[in-house]
Amino acid sequence: MGLKLLHLHLHGLIRSHDLELGRDPDTGGQTLYVLELVKNLALCKSVEKVDLVTRLIKDRKCSLDYAQSREQIVSGAQIIRIPFGPNRYLRKELLWPYLDNLADYLTDYLQKLNSLPDWIHAHYADAGYVGSIVSSRLGLPFVFTGHSLGREKKRRLIESGLDYQQIENTYSITRRIQAEELSLNKANLVVTSTTQEANYQYSRYRNFVSKQAKIIPPGVDLTRFNYSSNIKVSPDISNLFKPFLKDLSLPPLLSISRAVRRKNLPALVEAYGSSDVLRKKYNLILMLGIRKDVRFLDKQQRDVFQQIFELVDKYNLYGHIAYPKFHRRDQIPGVYKWAAERKGFFVNPALTEPFGLTLLEAAACGLPLVATNDGGPKEILAKCRNGVLCDAMDIENLQKTLESLSLDPRLWDQWSKNGLDGITKNYSWQSHVSKYLSLMSSNFGVLNSQSLAQVIPISGIKAS
Repeated sequence: MGLKLLHLHLHGLIRSHDLELGRDPDTGGQTLYVLELVKNLALCKSVEKVDLVTRLIKDRKCSLDYAQSREQIVSGAQIIRIPFGPNRYLRKELLWPYLDNLADYLTDYLQKLNSLPDWIHAHYADAGYVGSIVSSRLGLPFVFTGHSLGREKKRRLIESGLDYQQIENTYSITRRIQAEELSLNKANLVVTSTTQEANYQYSRYRNFVSKQAKIIPPGVDLTRFNYSSNIKVSPDISNLFKPFLKDLSLPPLLSISRAVRRKNLPALVEAYGSSDVLRKKYNLILMLGIRKDVRFLDKQQRDVFQQIFELVDKYNLYGHIAYPKFHRRDQIPGVYKWAAERKGFFVNPALTEPFGLTLLEAAACGLPLVATNDGGPKEILAKCRNGVLCDAMDIENLQKTLESLSLDPRLWDQWSKNGLDGITKNYSWQSHVSKYLSLMSSNFGVLNSQSLAQVIPISGIKAS
């Protein structure tokens, strides 16, 4: 019998296919990471099954996929959706009153199984709260990954000009930090993406013990994100930007993220718009998820888009900036390659970035990076040597960094090659799950040496 694993990811929208990344502030890189982790764990010979628990949602504004109580991801992995709170979709800050009900239900559900999971791994503060309760009740090992942390977010938001009451009203930041403290108090292990995250972000919590933290950088799907000169980019990628841009041949400064304050996108537009050098030499492309009508987005997203629209008008950036309303998820690898063909750069100007999966995706497609000097980007660039860091809190510094990119054209080729080599060496999913299961074995004693030798993804298995 192999391992039985339980992962908790409660907010946002998650399904086995066509992730709606960027749809809202709750459906971003964490969603993709958790889905890929569960899928790749299930493809390991030592793993019998992986269950991913999330919220069941019945909302006419959302796909019926999220109302299915069970959904197979690959053989041996499934999503289990449990109703808690109202039927309708809620942003994560509104889920707190209903988490105790989920903890009660999940405890009862697990007790009725023939065998309990070998450990529970909770992702983010809300799942950490539930996981800490359930694991304590059932005596199960508990693993916690915060993904982004409340204390760090609060610090950065205050630095950006928001006052405490605004932060509290919007983000329920006190409850979030309390849940993180509880999770750290109960966790046997804390899985982090970077050394910086462990040393400077988790260390601000009174219940954090440094020996709890184990660093496993996330992986990137190299079957989807890769650069090959033999593969031509589909013309439909250019068609995404053609309605916006005067000259499609200019190198793009590309940013792909959710339209949320933390991503600091208006600062990028300000830096670009106020620079004659950047407007002359580059296009600016913002891929900010999918939207039908800005008026129907949540307030935070509306505010970000409004700032961007006002800056476009202020600097008369029409013909120089693209922000398409629609794209398919399967087009994203082509967007990176399209930008690389034109010798562009991927730009992440976030206020804080716990890791940054898009940085890995861009690098795997040969696109050099300009990224915030924080968290994941610092360690990615240290390993891959494929770009430059900047102080994204300082618009002038961001602008000067971007302007310096064109001073030595030879750097682009070197950074592109370094990124391709660094991603293959350091950030494959096979490496990630092998390290993950080895870590659990050494701490929980759930694998023997023979099964450890078989922690190799099985090729040829297709998602359902």
